[in-house]
Amino acid sequence: MGKPFKNIIKSMLEQMFSDSLMVRVFTDRNELGRNAGQQIANKIRELQKSKEVVNMIFAAAPSQSETLDQLVKESDIYWGRINAFHMDEYVGLDDDSPQKFGNYLKDRLFGKVPFRTVNYLNGNAVDSQQECIRYENLLKRNPADIVCMGIGENTHIAFNDPHVSDFEDPKLLKIVDLDHACRQQQVNDGCYENIAAVPTHAITLTVPALSQSKYIFCMVPGKNKARAAYLTLTEKVNEKIPSTILRRHSNAILFLDQDSAGMLPSVLNQS
Repeated sequence: MGKPFKNIIKSMLEQMFSDSLMVRVFTDRNELGRNAGQQIANKIRELQKSKEVVNMIFAAAPSQSETLDQLVKESDIYWGRINAFHMDEYVGLDDDSPQKFGNYLKDRLFGKVPFRTVNYLNGNAVDSQQECIRYENLLKRNPADIVCMGIGENTHIAFNDPHVSDFEDPKLLKIVDLDHACRQQQVNDGCYENIAAVPTHAITLTVPALSQSKYIFCMVPGKNKARAAYLTLTEKVNEKIPSTILRRHSNAILFLDQDSAGMLPSVLNQS
């Protein structure tokens, strides 16, 4: 395995690399969210100096809440020059269900700032395959500049669980069945009372759809994500650990807090 990390800064902020992936560790999830939101906002401002329209893809999960809250607070962002997309949606939930990812993002961000366009995935489309094609065409016309995402307890990115992850997927979206660990995470996050209530299928952006973005900001706080963070940064890049693909991206940053970085100190001491 070698020594995957190189320490750069030792202060309140720990910064390191695993292959091409920059990793930053903060004291807690509030500091993580505040710093991530500020850095995303700075990248938006930078891009808007040279681009009339910026395209952004957002994840919907409790792990993203602090970052999205910080983005809403940021000034000097021209939201009217940003197209917003989200990366996955359950199949078959009622339109007004609070667990729908589109509703989460509307409450946290999409409904709070005046985007140029907000493009929702329709998990209740009569023809889910046609919905994938519709959204894929939108993404092809509006290539992603920035992805704001997380990593699942089972190392999934979007809803690319290990059993459906494909680093060479020819599609930008697909319909997937969710594995047990993925569905259990929704219970662990407090989104559902029990696993029986968690939907079994979803529409998701594929790994290539996420990887093609120019910049990736990945926010992963909490003790429940410690093992996923460890595997992401130390295991061989492979489809059974989907999040390892981030280490091949030239402009990706992984934000951890002390809880999610809890398994890393023994590795850091090797560098």
